[in-house]
Amino acid sequence: MSTTSAPLTDARIMLRRNFRHILRNPVTLFNGTLMPVVLMLLLVYVFGSAFNVGERYIQYATPGLILLAITYGLSATAVSVNSDMTKGIINRFKVMNVSRGAVLTGHVLATMLGSTVAITVIIGMAFALGFRSPATPLDWLAAIGIIAATAFAAAWLTVALGMFAKTPESAGLTVVPLLLLPFLSSAIVPAAKMGQGVRQFAQYQPFTPIIESVRGLLAGHPSGGYAGAALAWCAGIALVGYLWSRATFSKRA
Repeated sequence: MSTTSAPLTDARIMLRRNFRHILRNPVTLFNGTLMPVVLMLLLVYVFGSAFNVGERYIQYATPGLILLAITYGLSATAVSVNSDMTKGIINRFKVMNVSRGAVLTGHVLATMLGSTVAITVIIGMAFALGFRSPATPLDWLAAIGIIAATAFAAAWLTVALGMFAKTPESAGLTVVPLLLLPFLSSAIVPAAKMGQGVRQFAQYQPFTPIIESVRGLLAGHPSGGYAGAALAWCAGIALVGYLWSRATFSKRA
Protein backbone atom coordinates (compact mmCIF):
# COMPACT_ATOMS: atom_id res chain seq x y z
CA MET A 1 0.00 0.00 0.00
CA SER A 2 1.39 3.44 -0.93
CA THR A 3 2.14 6.14 1.63
CA THR A 4 -0.67 8.20 0.09
CA SER A 5 -3.39 5.56 0.22
CA ALA A 6 -2.58 4.29 3.74
CA PRO A 7 -3.91 7.35 5.63
CA LEU A 8 -7.01 7.37 3.42
CA THR A 9 -7.66 3.71 4.15
CA ASP A 10 -7.13 4.29 7.87
CA ALA A 11 -9.50 7.26 7.81
CA ARG A 12 -12.16 5.15 6.10
CA ILE A 13 -11.78 2.46 8.76
CA MET A 14 -12.02 5.06 11.55
CA LEU A 15 -15.12 6.54 9.89
CA ARG A 16 -16.82 3.14 9.81
CA ARG A 17 -15.88 2.48 13.44
CA ASN A 18 -17.12 5.85 14.72
CA PHE A 19 -20.35 5.77 12.73
CA ARG A 20 -21.16 2.30 14.07
CA HIS A 21 -20.76 3.68 17.59
CA ILE A 22 -23.24 6.44 16.74
CA LEU A 23 -25.79 3.97 15.37
CA ARG A 24 -25.55 1.83 18.51
CA ASN A 25 -26.32 4.75 20.84
CA PRO A 26 -30.05 5.60 20.87
CA VAL A 27 -29.46 8.80 22.89
CA THR A 28 -27.05 10.05 20.25
CA LEU A 29 -29.52 9.25 17.48
CA PHE A 30 -32.32 11.08 19.30
CA ASN A 31 -30.25 14.18 20.08
CA GLY A 32 -28.66 14.38 16.66
CA THR A 33 -31.61 13.50 14.43
CA LEU A 34 -34.96 13.56 16.19
CA MET A 35 -34.45 16.49 18.59
CA PRO A 36 -34.16 19.04 15.75
CA VAL A 37 -37.45 17.71 14.35
CA VAL A 38 -39.11 18.05 17.77
CA LEU A 39 -37.77 21.61 17.99
CA MET A 40 -39.08 22.39 14.50
CA LEU A 41 -42.57 21.17 15.39
CA LEU A 42 -42.48 23.14 18.65
CA LEU A 43 -41.40 26.37 17.00
CA VAL A 44 -43.72 26.14 13.99
CA TYR A 45 -46.90 24.97 15.72
CA VAL A 46 -46.53 26.40 19.23
CA PHE A 47 -44.45 29.58 19.00
CA GLY A 48 -44.40 30.36 15.29
CA SER A 49 -47.54 32.51 15.25
CA ALA A 50 -46.07 34.72 17.99
CA PHE A 51 -43.09 35.72 15.85
CA ASN A 52 -43.61 38.53 13.36
CA VAL A 53 -40.98 37.73 10.73
CA GLY A 54 -42.77 39.10 7.67
CA GLU A 55 -43.38 35.69 6.07
CA ARG A 56 -44.63 32.21 6.95
CA TYR A 57 -42.61 31.10 9.91
CA ILE A 58 -41.56 27.77 8.37
CA GLN A 59 -39.99 29.75 5.51
CA TYR A 60 -38.01 31.88 7.93
CA ALA A 61 -37.02 29.20 10.44
CA THR A 62 -35.83 26.38 8.17
CA PRO A 63 -32.29 27.73 7.55
CA GLY A 64 -31.74 28.24 11.27
CA LEU A 65 -33.09 24.79 12.08
CA ILE A 66 -30.67 23.31 9.54
CA LEU A 67 -27.84 24.83 11.57
CA LEU A 68 -29.36 23.52 14.78
CA ALA A 69 -29.45 20.06 13.20
CA ILE A 70 -25.66 20.32 12.89
CA THR A 71 -25.00 21.50 16.44
CA TYR A 72 -27.35 19.08 18.23
CA GLY A 73 -25.17 16.08 17.35
CA LEU A 74 -21.84 17.56 18.43
CA SER A 75 -21.83 16.50 22.08
CA ALA A 76 -21.61 12.82 21.09
CA THR A 77 -18.51 13.57 19.00
CA ALA A 78 -16.81 15.38 21.88
CA VAL A 79 -17.51 12.50 24.25
CA SER A 80 -16.31 9.91 21.72
CA VAL A 81 -13.08 11.79 21.04
CA ASN A 82 -12.35 12.19 24.73
CA SER A 83 -13.11 8.52 25.41
CA ASP A 84 -10.54 7.54 22.79
CA MET A 85 -7.97 9.77 24.46
CA THR A 86 -8.62 8.68 28.05
CA LYS A 87 -9.48 4.97 27.79
CA GLY A 88 -6.35 3.63 26.11
CA ILE A 89 -7.66 3.02 22.60
CA ILE A 90 -5.03 5.36 21.15
CA ASN A 91 -2.30 3.05 22.47
CA ARG A 92 -3.91 0.17 20.59
CA PHE A 93 -3.97 2.24 17.42
CA LYS A 94 -0.25 2.94 17.89
CA VAL A 95 0.49 -0.78 18.06
CA MET A 96 -1.60 -1.29 14.92
CA ASN A 97 0.35 1.48 13.16
CA VAL A 98 -2.78 3.49 12.40
CA SER A 99 -2.17 6.94 11.00
CA ARG A 100 -2.54 9.60 13.70
CA GLY A 101 -4.27 11.92 11.29
CA ALA A 102 -6.78 9.19 10.46
CA VAL A 103 -7.97 9.04 14.08
CA LEU A 104 -8.95 12.70 13.99
CA THR A 105 -10.22 12.65 10.42
CA GLY A 106 -12.40 9.63 11.20
CA HIS A 107 -14.21 11.57 13.92
CA VAL A 108 -14.67 14.57 11.63
CA LEU A 109 -16.05 12.47 8.79
CA ALA A 110 -18.39 10.56 11.11
CA THR A 111 -19.68 13.85 12.53
CA MET A 112 -20.28 15.23 9.04
CA LEU A 113 -22.06 12.04 8.00
CA GLY A 114 -24.32 12.26 11.05
CA SER A 115 -24.97 15.93 10.28
CA THR A 116 -25.89 15.02 6.70
CA VAL A 117 -28.51 12.57 7.94
CA ALA A 118 -29.94 15.12 10.40
CA ILE A 119 -30.00 17.90 7.77
CA THR A 120 -31.74 15.63 5.26
CA VAL A 121 -34.40 14.76 7.83
CA ILE A 122 -34.97 18.40 8.82
CA ILE A 123 -35.26 19.57 5.19
CA GLY A 124 -37.68 16.75 4.41
CA MET A 125 -39.73 17.69 7.48
CA ALA A 126 -39.69 21.35 6.45
CA PHE A 127 -41.15 20.51 3.04
CA ALA A 128 -43.78 18.35 4.73
CA LEU A 129 -44.77 21.35 6.88
CA GLY A 130 -45.13 23.64 3.88
CA PHE A 131 -41.67 25.04 3.22
CA ARG A 132 -41.18 26.01 -0.42
CA SER A 133 -38.09 27.40 -2.10
CA PRO A 134 -37.89 29.36 -5.37
CA ALA A 135 -34.12 28.82 -5.40
CA THR A 136 -32.42 27.68 -8.60
CA PRO A 137 -30.31 24.50 -8.67
CA LEU A 138 -27.22 26.73 -8.49
CA ASP A 139 -28.60 28.46 -5.38
CA TRP A 140 -29.24 25.07 -3.79
CA LEU A 141 -25.68 23.95 -4.58
CA ALA A 142 -24.30 27.12 -3.02
CA ALA A 143 -26.46 26.63 0.08
CA ILE A 144 -25.34 23.01 0.38
CA GLY A 145 -21.73 24.15 0.07
CA ILE A 146 -22.09 26.64 2.93
CA ILE A 147 -23.90 24.06 5.07
CA ALA A 148 -21.15 21.51 4.39
CA ALA A 149 -18.47 24.07 5.25
CA THR A 150 -20.28 24.81 8.51
CA ALA A 151 -20.53 21.13 9.42
CA PHE A 152 -16.82 20.67 8.60
CA ALA A 153 -15.77 23.64 10.75
CA ALA A 154 -18.02 22.61 13.65
CA ALA A 155 -16.68 19.04 13.49
CA TRP A 156 -13.04 20.09 13.74
CA LEU A 157 -13.75 22.50 16.60
CA THR A 158 -15.71 19.79 18.42
CA VAL A 159 -12.85 17.32 18.03
CA ALA A 160 -10.50 19.91 19.54
CA LEU A 161 -12.87 20.59 22.43
CA GLY A 162 -13.32 16.88 23.07
CA MET A 163 -9.58 16.34 23.36
CA PHE A 164 -9.17 19.45 25.50
CA ALA A 165 -11.61 18.14 28.13
CA LYS A 166 -10.26 16.05 30.98
CA THR A 167 -13.01 13.43 31.13
CA PRO A 168 -15.75 12.12 28.82
CA GLU A 169 -18.36 13.51 31.22
CA SER A 170 -16.98 17.04 30.93
CA ALA A 171 -16.38 16.72 27.19
CA GLY A 172 -20.08 16.87 26.45
CA LEU A 173 -20.31 20.20 28.29
CA THR A 174 -17.58 21.82 26.20
CA VAL A 175 -19.85 22.03 23.15
CA VAL A 176 -22.77 23.66 25.00
CA PRO A 177 -21.78 27.13 23.67
CA LEU A 178 -22.00 25.76 20.11
CA LEU A 179 -25.51 24.54 20.91
CA LEU A 180 -26.61 27.83 22.46
CA LEU A 181 -25.12 30.23 19.91
CA PRO A 182 -27.76 29.53 17.21
CA PHE A 183 -30.46 30.62 19.67
CA LEU A 184 -28.62 33.94 20.05
CA SER A 185 -28.48 34.44 16.29
CA SER A 186 -31.09 35.12 13.61
CA ALA A 187 -32.09 31.44 13.57
CA ILE A 188 -35.35 31.82 15.51
CA VAL A 189 -36.18 35.54 15.15
CA PRO A 190 -34.53 38.41 13.26
CA ALA A 191 -31.61 39.94 15.14
CA ALA A 192 -33.13 43.39 14.60
CA LYS A 193 -36.05 42.46 16.88
CA MET A 194 -33.81 41.55 19.82
CA GLY A 195 -33.04 43.77 22.79
CA GLN A 196 -30.07 46.08 23.09
CA GLY A 197 -26.83 44.20 23.65
CA VAL A 198 -28.23 40.85 22.55
CA ARG A 199 -28.99 42.35 19.14
CA GLN A 200 -25.38 43.44 18.61
CA PHE A 201 -24.08 40.08 19.77
CA ALA A 202 -26.44 38.26 17.39
CA GLN A 203 -25.41 40.44 14.47
CA TYR A 204 -21.69 39.88 14.87
CA GLN A 205 -21.41 36.27 15.98
CA PRO A 206 -20.48 33.64 13.33
CA PHE A 207 -23.78 31.78 13.03
CA THR A 208 -25.86 34.77 11.89
CA PRO A 209 -24.07 35.34 8.53
CA ILE A 210 -24.10 31.58 7.94
CA ILE A 211 -27.84 31.40 8.53
CA GLU A 212 -28.59 34.57 6.56
CA SER A 213 -26.52 33.38 3.59
CA VAL A 214 -28.41 30.06 3.49
CA ARG A 215 -31.73 31.87 4.03
CA GLY A 216 -31.04 34.20 1.11
CA LEU A 217 -29.98 31.38 -1.19
CA LEU A 218 -33.05 29.27 -0.41
CA ALA A 219 -35.29 32.31 -0.89
CA GLY A 220 -33.79 32.93 -4.33
CA HIS A 221 -32.03 36.21 -3.51
CA PRO A 222 -28.45 35.38 -2.44
CA SER A 223 -26.30 37.91 -0.61
CA GLY A 224 -22.63 37.97 -1.52
CA GLY A 225 -21.77 39.84 1.67
CA TYR A 226 -23.33 37.26 3.96
CA ALA A 227 -21.88 34.37 1.92
CA GLY A 228 -18.38 35.82 2.07
CA ALA A 229 -18.61 36.38 5.82
CA ALA A 230 -20.03 32.87 6.32
CA LEU A 231 -17.21 31.20 4.39
CA ALA A 232 -14.60 33.31 6.18
CA TRP A 233 -15.99 32.27 9.57
CA CYS A 234 -16.11 28.60 8.52
CA ALA A 235 -12.51 28.70 7.26
CA GLY A 236 -11.28 30.39 10.43
CA ILE A 237 -13.11 28.03 12.79
CA ALA A 238 -12.00 24.95 10.83
CA LEU A 239 -8.36 26.10 10.87
CA VAL A 240 -8.42 26.82 14.61
CA GLY A 241 -10.08 23.48 15.32
CA TYR A 242 -7.65 21.57 13.12
CA LEU A 243 -4.50 23.15 14.54
CA TRP A 244 -5.76 22.91 18.10
CA SER A 245 -6.79 19.28 17.76
CA ARG A 246 -3.49 18.27 16.13
CA ALA A 247 -1.47 20.03 18.82
CA THR A 248 -3.53 18.50 21.64
CA PHE A 249 -3.41 15.05 20.05
CA SER A 250 0.39 15.17 19.73
CA LYS A 251 0.70 16.30 23.34
CA ARG A 252 -1.71 13.80 24.89
CA ALA A 253 -1.08 10.79 22.64
